[in-house]
Amino acid sequence: MSKLVSINQNVSDLVGLAQASNQKAQLALYDMFSAKMLGVCRQYIKDLQFAEDVMITAFHKALQNIHKYEPYGSFEGWLRRIMVRECISYLRIQKNKFNVVEIGDYYFSQAATTSDYSTSELIQNAIDQLPVGCKTIFNLYVIEGYKHREIAGLLNVSIGTSKSQLAHAKKLLKNRLSQLNLKDNGTR
Repeated sequence: MSKLVSINQNVSDLVGLAQASNQKAQLALYDMFSAKMLGVCRQYIKDLQFAEDVMITAFHKALQNIHKYEPYGSFEGWLRRIMVRECISYLRIQKNKFNVVEIGDYYFSQAATTSDYSTSELIQNAIDQLPVGCKTIFNLYVIEGYKHREIAGLLNVSIGTSKSQLAHAKKLLKNRLSQLNLKDNGTR
């Protein structure tokens, strides 16, 4: 007899059922966390469709390995780490696939003004326009809270590269956001 799963059950109950291969519990966890995890993927991957693909792949991996989850930390944090690592894997594959070489200066498109977006959309748009390396390191450091040593290990770069890419990302974001502020205030 199959156990019925209520969406309102708490996360630890759902995780326990999902670890016992209960598909309804797995679906409930997906429904509960997919929007948040898509947001995590979007921080790294600009294209929504590719971000969705990565999120689904990461969820699949998480559910295949849910038996490895131990309730010492939050399930959401465990899931988030899987999402971030899958995003990094995707970006690494894309970089190798197209042999992308980043240029030191990156020019932002001038199409949008602050009146077109909410503040969070404006900031996300500016982050989306960063070069891939800068964006990835910015997200790992500022949003995920990784240290430069951890970032260097994840991305196979030096600590100095991590620090310089972060500084470059911050400079580009500051310039872009100040340009938009000047435009919105009518001074440009």
